[in-house]
Amino acid sequence: MFVSCKQTVEMLKHNKIAPFKFLRSVSRYVFSFTYRKVSDCLSGVQQLHRAASLPPVEQAGMVAAINYSRQNRVTFDTCWLDNIVEVILLETMANRVAPLVLNPGKILLTNKILYFQSYNNIEKEPVIKVRLSKISDVFCRRYLLRPQGLEIFYEDEKGVKQHIYLSIVKKGDRDRLYEAMLEAGVRSVSDDMEMMTHQWQHGIISNYDYLLHLNSRADRSFNDLTQYPVFPWVIADYNKDSLDLDSEESYRDLSKPVGALNPERLEQLKERREEMMLSSSAGAGSYLYGSHYSCPGFILYYLVRKNPQLMLCLQNGKFDHPDRMFNSLKQTWRNVTSNNSDFKELVPEFYDPEGGGEFLQNRLETDFGVRHTGQVVGDVELPPWAADPSDLVHKMRLALESPVVSRNIHNWIDLIFGYKNSGAEAENSDNVFYPLCYEGGVDLDSISDLEERFALEVQISEFGQVPKQIFSRPHPHRYTSLPAEIHAKVDKRELSKSVTVKWSDDVSKMVRVGDHQAHKEGVSAVCVVDTGLVVSASQDGSVKV
Repeated sequence: MFVSCKQTVEMLKHNKIAPFKFLRSVSRYVFSFTYRKVSDCLSGVQQLHRAASLPPVEQAGMVAAINYSRQNRVTFDTCWLDNIVEVILLETMANRVAPLVLNPGKILLTNKILYFQSYNNIEKEPVIKVRLSKISDVFCRRYLLRPQGLEIFYEDEKGVKQHIYLSIVKKGDRDRLYEAMLEAGVRSVSDDMEMMTHQWQHGIISNYDYLLHLNSRADRSFNDLTQYPVFPWVIADYNKDSLDLDSEESYRDLSKPVGALNPERLEQLKERREEMMLSSSAGAGSYLYGSHYSCPGFILYYLVRKNPQLMLCLQNGKFDHPDRMFNSLKQTWRNVTSNNSDFKELVPEFYDPEGGGEFLQNRLETDFGVRHTGQVVGDVELPPWAADPSDLVHKMRLALESPVVSRNIHNWIDLIFGYKNSGAEAENSDNVFYPLCYEGGVDLDSISDLEERFALEVQISEFGQVPKQIFSRPHPHRYTSLPAEIHAKVDKRELSKSVTVKWSDDVSKMVRVGDHQAHKEGVSAVCVVDTGLVVSASQDGSVKV
């Protein structure tokens, strides 16, 4: 098969991650087919060639239509079944979701195994097999603001923990698949939401773990950059040489969304919204913030050093302008509290000491360009109080588990996952985003035009999505907590001296030995007497020593 073209895109030359090179010259390539005849593939190539000649939106719509048609024609190859006595329960179309990649294929559910067979050789295995007996958790997810996602956690044949995120194509098939899995004996061991909140209130689980759990319940996943887990900015001081974690002034106001932290900027945004509402075309579709606090662009803004190839995928083979990249934590905080179009929150990596802050370093030595100052884009510039990336992440985590944050984090939960997430309470809390960010903002299933539907899907994925609301009433505050050092998994000896933490001095030698439930219901009072005994009273009417 001969292909003549006017432009060639060169990627991964010498297997090095770098911006794509667009070579604009007439070239001719010859492809020799090994396993198939040219005639088997030529019609498909010609269809894609016709699509390539269309404007971008129409092109994407035609490619989606071609793909959908192919998915409908192809059936699962039952030769891959482990055992001929397996009973087939359901077959449907699905996409495997990975960061910025949707890999189309077929799902086959039997009474023993869930199979996913992709239409290509991108996956490591021709068919992914998930034994139902090895599944530990199943989550129904919202994908592109529709109830079509399913995330499954399981152990593979070698006992290694794995997970797969699937987006079911046909409306209603996700729920049918989930119910069929439950009927086949699959059970999720996820903790009950009320129990998790109760444990968090009483200090058994950390703020970090609780926020991860809330993100999961709100359909946020590390596999989906359009709904990546969102964490709050906690520290507000990035200028001083020493960080005082005992002072409330070191912390951000968690009762307000990022866009409302600066009163002057908020007033400007409200004036702009009033002008918008006066326009006959805007009406009820007006909004306060034109950009969201979490979307693929913002996630990769933070993680580009760790995953540069994803940024190239997102931005058509280019990195962002060197001056607009994540170069400084201090500058980024200044932008999100002053810029009229920047309201982004943080990602979990900022609070994970086990990661060591590697995402802040250009360990792959990727060429991101040179800033206007002549400085080469390398590692992220840290605040004066952080000795290195590991030290910064340790201190960020210590701040997240601090008494100040523990007393106030429920206010931020109300804004992101709770009753201030949308509606009248969101209006009262200055927490209103672009309409397409909300579930129900548009009914994609009602749009028959594939091109229009695809264009809206692209908009939804790029603008960011408000998390699913999981609380309809004010979130309870935290009663008590284990010492922050224990929850933060931080040894004070690992921290540089540029941090003040008085509240941890008395518990530096304290070790968590386990959790014990002495009462059937919540503890209402605790007293530690001089002899070392602990006396507790509970709502179950009992007193224990």
